[in-house]
Order: sequence, then structure tokens, then C-alpha cells
Amino acid sequence: MEISEDAPVRPEPGMTISVRTRHDVVVTDPERFLAAARRAYRQAHPEVSASEAEQAVTDVYDAVHAFLDRDGRLGPPRPFPSAGRGAPPRRTRPKQPYGISPAGEITKIVLSDPKPLQDRGCLLPEDPSALPPTPG
Repeated sequence: MEISEDAPVRPEPGMTISVRTRHDVVVTDPERFLAAARRAYRQAHPEVSASEAEQAVTDVYDAVHAFLDRDGRLGPPRPFPSAGRGAPPRRTRPKQPYGISPAGEITKIVLSDPKPLQDRGCLLPEDPSALPPTPG
């Protein structure tokens, strides 16, 4: 059954709601980016010293996880421009305090995914962000 976001959909027992979010950034200042991520890491782990944060956040993956652990998102807690809005592609704002420039964000709500993540156990699909096939 095709579900339109324009038509009201009432929650039902057993309904699975999946939220797939993507937000892109462009690194404009690598040192500022790592410094902001280390601050985020220390805010999430106040018992950690600045030196320990520097050892814990050494690359892009560490930095992204530090932001996700603290804010649940990458970079500043304010929303990024949605896809199709804001600056033209690849035009960045270089003096951002986090050393990254927003490059767009989209969110897709998927109802009743036939195989939610919990049903997969430790064997995740090759692309866990992929939308389920459309029946039909």
C-alpha cells in the first residue's frame, strides 16, 4: 500500500516507524573541526582531560562520533538547511565555529518497513539506510 505523507496516518499496534536522516557538511577548517569535536567529547565526558580528549579524537570518525554522542547530530545543534535550500552546491561558509559548513539535510519517514533493524539481529543489511522495496 502506497502511503502519502499528505494523508493522515494513524498509529497502529505493531507499526514500525523508521526515520532516515542525512545531513552533509563540508570541512572548511580541519583544525577547528577537530578542536570543536574534542570540546564536544569533553562535554559528553566531563571526567576527561583536554589531553585525553586530544588522544581520543584523532580523525574524522572520532570527531563525527563525538558530535553524535553529544548532540545526536553532526556539528552545531541548530538545523542545517534542507536539501534544495541555502547556498548553491559546494559553496561553503568558511568561518564557521565548528570548522564545517552545512551542505544540506533531508529526513525521510518510512512506515511499516517489512524488516526493521531489530529483526535482523547482528546481521545488518548491506545498506541499512536503503529504503525498503515498493510493493507492486
